[in-house]
Amino acid sequence: MNNEDKIKLFLVDDDALFLKSLEIEFLDNADFDIHTFATGELCVENLKENPDIVILDFHLDGINKNAMNGLETLDKIKSFNADIPVIMLSSQDKIDVAIKCMNHKATDYVVKSETAFIRLKQIIINTLHCEKIEKALHWYMDKMQ
Repeated sequence: MNNEDKIKLFLVDDDALFLKSLEIEFLDNADFDIHTFATGELCVENLKENPDIVILDFHLDGINKNAMNGLETLDKIKSFNADIPVIMLSSQDKIDVAIKCMNHKATDYVVKSETAFIRLKQIIINTLHCEKIEKALHWYMDKMQ
């Protein structure tokens, strides 16, 4: 499959080790065009590449304490294109953090763990499948009018 046919996935995390391990998991177990970013600013600068989906860390201040956090980055992604699905990722297993992310229009929230990749992969499959069905439904509804 050439890169134009692949799902374009942005991975954004300031934890270099976790980011690399997640990238390796996706490269080994899925056929995606993967772009990694250590800061929200870098992700936002590259949104013109039109990612199909973004996996975004909640805290992004490990490299620079003044960097945009995950929610700020999420808001900028959604203002660029509200249709880009964004899955928030965090080591925090707190319901209020997950609710905050969902209130900012995140598609889902995943807690970092050894099994996070499995959950992320399933969410991506489900999200893209729903988008495909939604597009087909809109096409059909347009034809009916």
